[in-house]
Amino acid sequence: MTIYNFYIFDRNGVCLYYVEWNRRKQSGMSSEEEFKLMYGMIFSIKSFVNRISPTDVKEGFMTYKTSKYRLHFFETLSGLKFIMNTDLNVGNIRDILQQIYSTIYVEYVIKNPIIELDKPITSELFKTKLDDYMKGLPFFPAKVS
Repeated sequence: MTIYNFYIFDRNGVCLYYVEWNRRKQSGMSSEEEFKLMYGMIFSIKSFVNRISPTDVKEGFMTYKTSKYRLHFFETLSGLKFIMNTDLNVGNIRDILQQIYSTIYVEYVIKNPIIELDKPITSELFKTKLDDYMKGLPFFPAKVS
C-alpha cells in the first residue's frame, strides 16, 4: 500500500500545499494547471453528490476509486480541502485527514503567527511534521520499487 500525493486547498481553490511521496506518473502539465484541474474536479463531484443524492447528505463526498488509485477527501467547516491520493488497497482514511488537520495544520499553521493563512504554506516545521506523520502510517511503504 502507498500514498501518492497530498493537496491542501483553501475555500477559493488556491492550492496552499502540495507534496508527493510515491507518485510514479506525472500529469504532463504545470503544477498550476494540475491544481486547477484537481480543484475543479472536486468542486464538480461535490456539487453532483449534493444534487443527485436521494437523501440528505450529511458527510457528502469523501472518496472515489478508479482502476489505478483512490482519492480521499476531507473538508473543514472553514472550507479547507484536504485531498490524498493512495493506491487501491487503502481503505477510508477520513479520520487520518481529520487528524492531519487538527494536530498538524492547526498546530503548525493556524497557531503560527508568522504564517499568512491565505498564502501557500512554506513552513519547514509543518513540512517536517506532516512528512513524519505520513511515514508513520501503516500504509506508507518503507521503500517503493
